[in-house]
Amino acid sequence: MITHEVEVLVAGLGPVGSVGALNLARQGVQVAAIEATTNGATDLRASTFHAPTIEMLDKLGAADVLLEKGLKAPVYQYRDRKSGETFAFDMAEIADRTRFPFRIQCEQHLMSQDVAAKLAEQSTAKVAYGHRLLFVEQDADKVTAYVETPTSVERYVARYLMAADGSNSVTRKVLGLGFPGFTYSEKFLCYSTRYPIEDALSGLEYVNYISDPKEWMVLLRVPNLWRILVPAAEGDDDGMLLSDQNKDEVFHRMLGDKAQVETNHRTIYRVHQRVCESFVQGRIGLVGDAAHLNSPMGGFGMNSGIHDALNLGDKLVDILRRGGDPELLALYDRQRRTVTNSFVQTQTIDNTKAMSEGWASAREGRRAQMLNLAQDPAARREYLLRQAMFTSLEDAAAIQ
Repeated sequence: MITHEVEVLVAGLGPVGSVGALNLARQGVQVAAIEATTNGATDLRASTFHAPTIEMLDKLGAADVLLEKGLKAPVYQYRDRKSGETFAFDMAEIADRTRFPFRIQCEQHLMSQDVAAKLAEQSTAKVAYGHRLLFVEQDADKVTAYVETPTSVERYVARYLMAADGSNSVTRKVLGLGFPGFTYSEKFLCYSTRYPIEDALSGLEYVNYISDPKEWMVLLRVPNLWRILVPAAEGDDDGMLLSDQNKDEVFHRMLGDKAQVETNHRTIYRVHQRVCESFVQGRIGLVGDAAHLNSPMGGFGMNSGIHDALNLGDKLVDILRRGGDPELLALYDRQRRTVTNSFVQTQTIDNTKAMSEGWASAREGRRAQMLNLAQDPAARREYLLRQAMFTSLEDAAAIQ
């Protein structure tokens, strides 16, 4: 069996793993990064990059694709579908806090593929596609991973493993780590289309959260496309949901009976709220979807995963290059798991509840909250910093 020796093995080359690996390689750590697919995932789910994430990528020299190809969205909007009432938030108000006072709307795979290409150029890195993690084991000194390649099974011996191997993480399962939480009963149906929705619905921003107890939706603009997320009942047949008839019904309710909308993609997926019982076991650290899953409301999942990877990676650099205490891995677990529970999970659950309730069941309370934010600059600034994820990063850094 062929054996590769490396300082850190990174499993997964999505946005989280690719950024984590590049951060390590740029700091002189010998990295091997493996990816089960042959050319990286092209999943359309995550498309929002928050300001601190853009700052982190820019520091790595990896924000150019986002800045060149992505759409800058300084304003995002909450809208009640029934009444048409809107509340907008402008990140220009926190321009004193960041060089990037906006979200960037861009398909995640454009960034991750660019970062992986940069990683492959590093003398300290090896990148291997079509390599699927089968099993891991560890002892006091090393991690051993068994990897299926197109022609054989190979062994990677590493001092540490960064597991960015997704929601169905082999690493998490092999380690026997619990993944408590829940799955929403409803399905989520996602469309993408080039149809000019902005011409039919006046006042849209690039990011729009539209609440309605009957059929809430999220409208996100990415380069060249609108992405539309709507709920579907758990018992609805998938074939029916993906049908032309259902597509027409969704867009007719949204845009009127005369709208003839062609879609580029139609996808159904389930949404989970889960946090792994530990982000670290021995010499193995879990990041991103391998460690936590959440509703897409707010665009926190991918961003928090990137924050995981950079937090863990910097601690591995301290251990490998500066004689840092291996207990730094326990600190990574405390910091990132704490804010995942206190912010990412809490906020996405609340956001999803607000979308599905609309203003109807808790109308006055939610409307009063929005009006307060609209009228109180200090409260609005606090809200903007929290939604942009600056607050969760500061909270994590304060944990020792």
